[in-house]
Amino acid sequence: MHRLGILLSGRGSNFLAIAAAIREHRLLGTEIAVVLSNLEDAPGLDAARKLNLPAFAIPSAGRKRAEHDAEMIARLHQHKVDLVCLAGYMRIISPTFVQAFPNRILNVHPSLLPAFPGLDAQTQALNYGAKVAGCTVHFVDEAVDHGVIILQKTVSVNDDDTAETLSARILEQEHRAYPEAIACVLSGQYAIENRRYVRRAV
Repeated sequence: MHRLGILLSGRGSNFLAIAAAIREHRLLGTEIAVVLSNLEDAPGLDAARKLNLPAFAIPSAGRKRAEHDAEMIARLHQHKVDLVCLAGYMRIISPTFVQAFPNRILNVHPSLLPAFPGLDAQTQALNYGAKVAGCTVHFVDEAVDHGVIILQKTVSVNDDDTAETLSARILEQEHRAYPEAIACVLSGQYAIENRRYVRRAV
């Protein structure tokens, strides 16, 4: 059984999408081992507890990044996590954190990377006049929104879109893409060639 560690800072809608995929047998041989947040009042923690999942706040405010990350890493190891999934975790992962789980940390970003990294990706896309937007699930490395791309899903940008309407449609695709990407990685049927994620046949 593959064990996931979920990191979140907010409501955890992508976490809930992953949990639903497991519950509905769309993500097989997988369980959520622990849910962690850097914020004590993150709604995603309450959602996890309602699902009877181990859920803990490890507050980051006022702490050095290295100290906080060390506690996060220790808790993930304690729960024997195989794969770490960032689900709206609003902190930059330190190199030490990345090295603790090499090619074992995933993130979903609301743009077609490498376009529009960082915050407010949907607004960036609208301001730039992009005709197509979407989401990217990628491995996390030492740079922000930079790691090897696992998969992407696209969304057309409508002339009357606002950041809110575009975000809502992209989020629907995130909820589909993240469980699919987790299954791809946990299958082990891939190779990373330079910057390319390449699926391998069984």
